[in-house]
Amino acid sequence: MTVWGTGTPRREFLHVDDMASACLFLVENYDDGEIVNIGTGEDISIKELAELIAKETGFQGPIRYDSSRPDGTPRKLLDVSRNISLMASWNRRTSLMRLRRSRA
Repeated sequence: MTVWGTGTPRREFLHVDDMASACLFLVENYDDGEIVNIGTGEDISIKELAELIAKETGFQGPIRYDSSRPDGTPRKLLDVSRNISLMASWNRRTSLMRLRRSRA
Protein backbone atom coordinates (compact mmCIF):
# COMPACT_ATOMS: atom_id res chain seq x y z
CA MET A 1 0.00 0.00 0.00
CA THR A 2 1.38 3.41 -0.88
CA VAL A 3 0.37 6.45 1.14
CA TRP A 4 0.98 9.92 -0.21
CA GLY A 5 3.40 12.05 1.81
CA THR A 6 5.43 11.22 4.88
CA GLY A 7 2.59 10.05 7.13
CA THR A 8 3.33 12.74 9.72
CA PRO A 9 0.39 15.12 9.12
CA ARG A 10 -2.43 14.77 11.63
CA ARG A 11 -6.15 14.72 10.88
CA GLU A 12 -9.34 14.73 12.90
CA PHE A 13 -12.11 12.32 11.92
CA LEU A 14 -15.78 12.41 12.86
CA HIS A 15 -18.17 9.65 11.83
CA VAL A 16 -21.09 10.87 9.71
CA ASP A 17 -23.65 9.44 12.15
CA ASP A 18 -22.02 11.40 14.98
CA MET A 19 -22.11 14.57 12.87
CA ALA A 20 -25.82 14.04 12.21
CA SER A 21 -26.43 13.39 15.91
CA ALA A 22 -24.55 16.56 16.88
CA CYS A 23 -26.51 18.62 14.35
CA LEU A 24 -29.81 17.29 15.69
CA PHE A 25 -28.66 17.99 19.25
CA LEU A 26 -27.81 21.59 18.30
CA VAL A 27 -31.10 22.14 16.45
CA GLU A 28 -32.96 21.04 19.56
CA ASN A 29 -30.77 22.76 22.17
CA TYR A 30 -28.96 25.75 20.69
CA ASP A 31 -30.30 29.11 19.58
CA ASP A 32 -27.30 31.41 19.95
CA GLY A 33 -25.84 33.10 16.86
CA GLU A 34 -22.27 31.95 17.51
CA ILE A 35 -20.62 29.42 15.21
CA VAL A 36 -20.21 25.96 16.70
CA ASN A 37 -17.39 23.66 15.63
CA ILE A 38 -18.43 20.03 15.67
CA GLY A 39 -15.42 17.81 16.08
CA THR A 40 -13.72 15.29 18.29
CA GLY A 41 -10.91 17.43 19.64
CA GLU A 42 -8.58 14.49 18.89
CA ASP A 43 -6.41 13.80 15.90
CA ILE A 44 -4.35 10.93 14.51
CA SER A 45 -1.34 10.90 12.21
CA ILE A 46 -1.79 9.58 8.69
CA LYS A 47 0.81 6.91 9.54
CA GLU A 48 -1.15 5.77 12.62
CA LEU A 49 -4.35 5.75 10.55
CA ALA A 50 -2.78 3.65 7.78
CA GLU A 51 -1.47 1.17 10.36
CA LEU A 52 -4.88 1.00 12.07
CA ILE A 53 -6.65 0.38 8.76
CA ALA A 54 -4.11 -2.33 7.89
CA LYS A 55 -4.72 -4.08 11.23
CA GLU A 56 -8.51 -3.83 10.97
CA THR A 57 -8.59 -5.18 7.41
CA GLY A 58 -5.94 -7.85 7.94
CA PHE A 59 -3.58 -6.25 5.41
CA GLN A 60 -0.12 -7.66 5.99
CA GLY A 61 1.81 -6.11 3.13
CA PRO A 62 4.22 -3.22 3.43
CA ILE A 63 3.03 0.35 3.91
CA ARG A 64 5.17 2.75 1.90
CA TYR A 65 5.15 6.53 2.28
CA ASP A 66 5.72 8.42 -0.96
CA SER A 67 7.42 11.62 0.15
CA SER A 68 7.48 12.85 -3.46
CA ARG A 69 3.74 13.41 -2.99
CA PRO A 70 2.44 16.31 -0.90
CA ASP A 71 1.73 16.02 2.82
CA GLY A 72 -0.77 18.86 2.84
CA THR A 73 -1.44 20.90 5.94
CA PRO A 74 0.56 19.56 8.92
CA ARG A 75 -2.45 19.50 11.22
CA LYS A 76 -6.22 19.87 10.82
CA LEU A 77 -7.92 19.88 14.19
CA LEU A 78 -10.99 21.89 15.18
CA ASP A 79 -10.96 23.95 18.36
CA VAL A 80 -13.93 22.51 20.25
CA SER A 81 -13.03 24.01 23.64
CA ARG A 82 -15.94 26.48 23.49
CA ASN A 83 -18.37 23.61 22.94
CA ILE A 84 -17.44 21.54 25.97
CA SER A 85 -20.11 22.97 28.27
CA LEU A 86 -22.64 23.54 25.46
CA MET A 87 -22.50 19.94 24.28
CA ALA A 88 -21.71 18.25 27.60
CA SER A 89 -24.74 15.96 27.33
CA TRP A 90 -23.94 14.94 23.72
CA ASN A 91 -21.41 12.18 23.09
CA ARG A 92 -20.16 10.71 19.87
CA ARG A 93 -20.55 6.97 19.49
CA THR A 94 -17.68 6.22 17.11
CA SER A 95 -14.06 6.87 18.02
CA LEU A 96 -10.92 5.99 16.11
CA MET A 97 -8.99 6.72 19.29
CA ARG A 98 -10.86 4.08 21.31
CA LEU A 99 -10.36 1.60 18.48
CA ARG A 100 -6.67 2.45 18.32
CA ARG A 101 -6.21 2.04 22.08
CA SER A 102 -8.13 -1.23 22.18
CA ARG A 103 -5.90 -2.68 19.44
CA ALA A 104 -2.61 -1.59 21.02
